[in-house]
Parts: sequence; C-alpha cells; structure tokens
Amino acid sequence: MEQAASVNADPVQSPDGDNGRCARWRNCTGFWLLGLCNNFAYVVMLSAAHDILKTQESQNSTASTSGTSSVDFQTGNSSRYDCNPVSTAAVLLADILPTLLIKLVAPFVIHKLPYGVRVVFCSVVAATSFLLVSFSSAVWISILGVIFASISSGLGELSFLSLTVFFSRDVLEGWGSGTGGAGVAGSLLYSGFVQAGLSPRTTLLIMLLVPCGMLMSYFFLLLHPPSLPQWRSSEAEDAAEEEEEERRQLMEGEEEEEEEGEESTTEVRTLRPLTFTEKLHVIRGLLRFVIPLGLVYFAEYFINQGLMELLYFPDFFLSHAQQYRWYQTLYQSGVFLSRSSLRCVKIRRLWILSLVQMLNAVFFLFAVRFQFLPSAWLVFVIVLYEGLLGGTAYVNTFYFISKETEDRHREFAMAAASVGDSLGIALAGLTAFPVHRYFCSL
Repeated sequence: MEQAASVNADPVQSPDGDNGRCARWRNCTGFWLLGLCNNFAYVVMLSAAHDILKTQESQNSTASTSGTSSVDFQTGNSSRYDCNPVSTAAVLLADILPTLLIKLVAPFVIHKLPYGVRVVFCSVVAATSFLLVSFSSAVWISILGVIFASISSGLGELSFLSLTVFFSRDVLEGWGSGTGGAGVAGSLLYSGFVQAGLSPRTTLLIMLLVPCGMLMSYFFLLLHPPSLPQWRSSEAEDAAEEEEEERRQLMEGEEEEEEEGEESTTEVRTLRPLTFTEKLHVIRGLLRFVIPLGLVYFAEYFINQGLMELLYFPDFFLSHAQQYRWYQTLYQSGVFLSRSSLRCVKIRRLWILSLVQMLNAVFFLFAVRFQFLPSAWLVFVIVLYEGLLGGTAYVNTFYFISKETEDRHREFAMAAASVGDSLGIALAGLTAFPVHRYFCSL
C-alpha cells in the first residue's frame, strides 16, 4: 500500500467537465462524512463513559455507609480551586493509549489489510463501543467500551489519511473539516439528547447510526479509483500485476511490444512496497512535521485536561460545570473552524503554531497559579483561539506532507505522521495528572 498512485492517475479524478466536478464534490463530501463518523465515537465516549461511571459510582455509594460517602464528597471540594477527584483518569488513558499504540505499529503492517476490510472493521468496532458502554454493568466494561472507540478512531484516522493519496488533494480539506465537526456535533448531540430527557444508554443506542454512516459514505458516496486496493492488499495486487505482465510479454512476440512491456515492468517495480529501512528514512524526514504537531497537541491538551477545570469563577452566572462545558464547546468550535479553513489559509511554518500554543499553555499555567484573570469571558476568547491554532496545525501538517512527499512514500507518510497528535495528547495527559494534583493540594 506504500506504492500510492499519483493523485491524477485515475480518470475518475479528472477535474474537467461536469463529471469531474461531480466526482470532486462527492469525494470531498465523502471524506467530510468519514472524518465526522470516525471521530464521533472518540468525542462522545468520554462524556458517555463519565455519565455511566457516575451512575455506577452512585450505585456503589448507596451500598456503602453514609459516613464514608460524606468523607468522599468533602474530599473533592477541599481545595480553593474547587477540585474534583480524578476518578476518570483510567477513562482518559483508555481513550489515548490504544490509539497511540495503533499509530506507532500499524503503519508498518497495515498495508497487508485492504481498505474495504479496514473500514468494515472500524465500523464494527465503533458500534461495539457504543453497545458496551450503553449496556455496561461494571466499570471495566465501560473502560473496555472506551478502548474499542479508541481503536476504531486510531485505525480509522491513519487509514483515511492514507486513503487521501488516491484522490485529489482537496479531499484533505473535507477530511479535516469533518474531524473538526465531530467535536462540535458529538458534544452538542450527546448533551442535547441527555438534556432532553433521554438516558445515556438510549442516546448511545441512537448513535449506532454513526458507524452505519461511515459504511454508507465509503462504499456508496466515494468514487473509488481503479488503483485503490479495495478487497485485496497492495502486495497481492502487485503480484497479480506482475504475473499478468509476464504473461502478456510471453504471448506477444513483436519487438515493439516487448519494449513496451519492459517499460511497464519498470513502472511496476518503481511502485514496489517500501522496505523497513526505507520506512525509517521516510520517518526521519517526517520529524519536521510530526514534532511541531505533537507540541501543539501537547500544549492544548495540557490546557484542556490539566488546567481548564481549575479556571473557575465563582461570581460568574454559570456554574463550575457549565463554565467547563462551555470551555470545551468553544474549543471544539475553534477546531472545527480552523480545520475547515485549508482552502483559505495555508501555513508552511508549523513551528510558529507550536510556539504560540506553548505560550498559551504557559499563560494558562500562570493564570491558574496566580488567578489574575478577571472573568470567564476572557477565558472563552482564549480557548476559542487555542482551538483555532490546533485545527490549523492539523490540516496544514497533512496538506504539506501530501504535497512535499514523493508519490511512492506518500501513503506510508500520511499514516506514520498521524502519530504526532496522539503522542502529544498522551504526554499531555500524563503531565496533567501531577499538575492537577499539585494545584488541588494547595
């Protein structure tokens, strides 16, 4: 699968005429929906698992003594930051670590699995995650459901990013916008359904439509180019092409046909799978993209997971929970807007985005420690700005990887570079726990 064809190699991708415009519209829309469906379970699962865990904890507390319950309740509010106990740390790790592991390993072996099989697998695993969390009767089942959502999201992201190399480059804009839309749509729909009176279990069962949407988008909306390894791996298709080429050369005796056959054989050989050494060489070249992307996501998730909950304004008209909910909503809105902006704004110097985002993290760290921010309104603006930076870094990273990587390396490069954001998120989560504990102990 590392032998990606040129984005203009297939007639279905031709931008000329009404057929070409229709094909581009269908493919961009298809990738938008794939981005939305792929990240939807990832976005919803933390909130859903938190609600289920809260219900289970309340059930457990009912069986315990009232004195113990009183002590546990007071423990969460003993700090001037109005801290809550970190009871969902396992959920956070379950959401991050499987994705990170998949992105570290899968690019080296995923070419053996055809795209059609991958999409079906991701859809089934995402549906399983909704079912596990909705019907969970124990904490470990909820955690398992979050792990399934993480597996689906991680494998889907690197697969769909690799898939973009078979289409015109503008599908990256659709993919980025769809992943940003998942954050807004997932949080709003889940909160809206629960607020309307539906139980978390019923809400999750309704959201089983999302994995079905992924299948519909991939198999019925996208116009698959002939070069796409749909149900056979790239290696199997290469072997079949070489066998067919050899058979054709044996059957054709004319010298001119033999020369043409040699040229075709040469072309097939140039598209051979990458060796392990070649993959390591590609990874070294990707560091100039992966490191800035990882720093951006480290900074923003350190803010979101470690500091944002501590920015509480008691005199504001919103409660602590409502303030935090609006922080997250505005952050996701900023991500959606910036991931949809690739057609308008392209930034090649990605290190600028990582530097500014790190400055945001330092600013928030001092704001939490010294509490000098006057109102939540200012935090709303900065959080929206934080989301804009994160989404811009994501779409520009993969756009310039697609543009600057040679055809033969592009498919592997798109999959391998996807580890940058997950690595940053994982490190931010691990860093946020001791920081949160420190401030809550003051």
